[in-house]
Amino acid sequence: MDHFDHFKEKMAGAGLAPLVIDTFGAYYRQVVAGQTGIIPDDAIRPPREDEVVPAEALAAYANAGRAALKHAVRITLNGGLGTSMGLTEPKSLLTVKDQKSFLEIILGQSARLNIKQVFMNSFSTQAATEEALRTIGPADPPLMFIQNRFPKILQDSLMPASWPANPELEWNPPGHGDVYTAMATSGILDRLLEADIRYALICNSDNLGATMDESILGYLARHDVPFLMEVARRTPADAKGGHLAVDGNNNFLLRESAQFPTDSQGQDIDTYCFFNTNNLWLNLSALKAVMAREKTLRLPLILNPKTVDPRDAGSPAVYQVESAMGAAIALFDGARAVQVPRTRFFPVKTCHDLLVVRSDSFLLNENMVLEPNPAMIPPGPHVELDPRFYSNIDMFDERFPQGAPSLVQCTRLRLEGDIRFEGGVTIIGDVRVTNTRAEQAVIKTNTLVAQDLRL
Repeated sequence: MDHFDHFKEKMAGAGLAPLVIDTFGAYYRQVVAGQTGIIPDDAIRPPREDEVVPAEALAAYANAGRAALKHAVRITLNGGLGTSMGLTEPKSLLTVKDQKSFLEIILGQSARLNIKQVFMNSFSTQAATEEALRTIGPADPPLMFIQNRFPKILQDSLMPASWPANPELEWNPPGHGDVYTAMATSGILDRLLEADIRYALICNSDNLGATMDESILGYLARHDVPFLMEVARRTPADAKGGHLAVDGNNNFLLRESAQFPTDSQGQDIDTYCFFNTNNLWLNLSALKAVMAREKTLRLPLILNPKTVDPRDAGSPAVYQVESAMGAAIALFDGARAVQVPRTRFFPVKTCHDLLVVRSDSFLLNENMVLEPNPAMIPPGPHVELDPRFYSNIDMFDERFPQGAPSLVQCTRLRLEGDIRFEGGVTIIGDVRVTNTRAEQAVIKTNTLVAQDLRL
């Protein structure tokens, strides 16, 4: 059932580099052998508290970090279209705070620290990002490279998927674990090293908490740490996601939720209490050495069963081969994990998240760093919006035409029904606002809502 030659021909025809083809080939042979990427509970253990470094213990390294800034780069993953929010363009172009997009804020952060900025785009985001950069006109234009892609695998025959109605659907993004291979094949890795750039922070474009922390950078540089993962303590909201673990050789590994067995303890947040924020720090020379040693960077397989057309449940069943960039922690001797506060992790994945970040719960300071409002009630408001009226960005913006209400003193906000907010509205405490009528209800300008409201 090994049909790799067909995949090799297809990938070569699409102009993919030999390293990308070899990497896919290693995963494909695992699929042929019946491997699923599942990591059983008896192969790992939870990390001990003393194996994870607390971020507050790194304050003494801030001076070393400031000295290392001239050798640092931030690499931002910019491949997502934000389809879960109804977006059709890169999520990084969404206006998120103070009339600025993620892209503008990220560029401003890097400019203020005078560090190099790099974006990893996808085939879907490259052109729109280039156009946005032409409009913004940054003084120091960022470097960019494009994520690779893998062919989808038919589940029944393990042959390449074919979908003439839309050939683009025959391919899938290989997950953010591709960042290392894409850095190598694009030449970005060598270009950075030749410019004496030694340290990289890799993070997601939708997490504005992922800033170039000088204390972490100083720790990385002073101790010559090859790979560092920022982790945070899991809450019930994180139970369905992956977690940090330790293997039988006492090395860190990352287990994603797709790698849980059916009877796993993976969702037990008291047993496996740390999750990966996807803020990763690398010594670029160490990455170069690992890639030279491994030839192909064989991160643990994540095998996602899908249909070739995700919008057509009747289309052929396929496997998508993916990997997670955090899984590289297992490949570096001496890798470390640092527990950071949740302020370094507030990604905007939904319109619920966007409302919180756009509100006065967060402030954009003079260094373009998004930080919690000191007046906010910890841990911040929990927002639940009726998906019938707020699930995509156009519907959301129509219902908050003058911006988000004040949520700095709000602990929980639930909106049920079609409700539009005028400007200057303030929400206090735990509030449910309900509209049971067919027509849209309106919260008038300067209204104070401090208890449940039926409209």
